[in-house]
Amino acid sequence: MSKISKFFKGGGSSASKGRRGPSPQEALARLRETEEMLSKKQVYLETRIERELALARQHGTKNKRAALQALKRKKRYEKQLSQIDGTLSTIEFQREALENSHTNTEVLKNMGYAAQAMKKVHENMDLNKIDDLMQDITEQQDVAQEISDAISNRAGFRDEFDEDELMAELEELEQEELNKRMRDVRLPSVPSTSLPSRPASTRKRAEDEDEMKKLAAWAS
Repeated sequence: MSKISKFFKGGGSSASKGRRGPSPQEALARLRETEEMLSKKQVYLETRIERELALARQHGTKNKRAALQALKRKKRYEKQLSQIDGTLSTIEFQREALENSHTNTEVLKNMGYAAQAMKKVHENMDLNKIDDLMQDITEQQDVAQEISDAISNRAGFRDEFDEDELMAELEELEQEELNKRMRDVRLPSVPSTSLPSRPASTRKRAEDEDEMKKLAAWAS
């Protein structure tokens, strides 16, 4: 048997035999009150420690006996403060554990309610009827698809025109449009001015070449 089962079993037997224990909310409220009380005690002790330390400094060596008494009281307060710190840590741990337990209990309770609700919903359901219903739905979907295919089929609306004749007419229209564009294109006019003559530098270079040829012929 698991620890959880032992816990619930033991809790049920003790509750039936003795007085009903406190609820989680009541226990958490008590723990928070205790934490608040101890926190106030912490503040009080810290104040007393500062006060006794100030008295010890004030008396110093001038009143050694009073200074030592102040330091002793400071030590006692520090010890009490340390004990309260430990107690607060224990209470905090216990409070967190109780909060988690209460949360888990509520979660399990709600899950139990949900399971009962699902069981109640499924009580009136027949799996055979569900299978028949799904089969009917599938058949009706197939019928609807066939109707849609029949409506969208153009078999009853055949074309009354020959596609070859239409293509020939389209090509004729395109040729007419091309001829029209060619007629609209204007050829560039012939320039009226004469072409420029050969530059003087070019003529001079040609004359020099002729002279060089003559000299070469004479020298040979």
